[in-house]
Amino acid sequence: MEEEQISLGTKEQKRATVLNQVLAGGLRLAEAAALLALSPRQLKRLKSRYRQRGPAALWHGNRGRVPWQAVPPEQQDRIRTLAQGRYLGFNHQHLTEMLQEHEQLRFHRTTVRRILLAAGLRTPRVRRPPHHRSRRDRMSREGMLLQADGSRHRWLGPQGPFWTLVGAIDDATGTVPAAQFREQEDAQGYLQVLQQVVRTKGIPLGL
Repeated sequence: MEEEQISLGTKEQKRATVLNQVLAGGLRLAEAAALLALSPRQLKRLKSRYRQRGPAALWHGNRGRVPWQAVPPEQQDRIRTLAQGRYLGFNHQHLTEMLQEHEQLRFHRTTVRRILLAAGLRTPRVRRPPHHRSRRDRMSREGMLLQADGSRHRWLGPQGPFWTLVGAIDDATGTVPAAQFREQEDAQGYLQVLQQVVRTKGIPLGL
C-alpha cells in the first residue's frame, strides 16, 4: 500500500518541532503553549493527536474540508439542536470542540459555523469585565524565544543624526545576542540581526 504523503507548511513545521521537544521532555507544556500561542488545553489536545497520528495530526483543517451543504440534514439538525440546548451560550470554536469530543460530530469549525449562520444562529458575544494583564513568565532556557525591537534615537549626542538600534533580546536571559544601527527600522535590518544570531547562537526556537 502506498504511504500517504503529508506536506506541512511553515506553521505546521514549527508545531511539529515544538511538540517533538515536549514529547522528548525538553519543553514544559506551558512553555510550548506560549511558543505556539495556544492555551494549555488546546496544546494538550494537539499533543494527544500528534502522539497518536504523527504529522498527520497537524494537517491543516482546510484541506479536505467537507462543504456544510454536504453534511447530512439529520446531522445539521442535531448540530443546531445541541447549539440551542445542551451547548447554549458556547461560541462556535468551543461548540465545535464539544461536538467532536462528546457527540461524534467531527466537523471543522467553519462547517459548524456556516450551518448555524444559515439557521440565523450567531456566536454569542460575552462581555467580560476588564482585567489587568499579568506579566508572562520568562522562558526557562536561552534560545527558546527571541524578542526583536528597534529604538530610534540620537545615539551620538544631541546634535547627532537619528539612528535606529535594531536588536534581538533573549527572553530567558535578557541578553542581546545581536544588534546593529540602521538609518531606519526595516525588514532588512531585522533579517541581518537574525543572521547574526543564527551564526553565533544557532536557530532560536521561537521569535
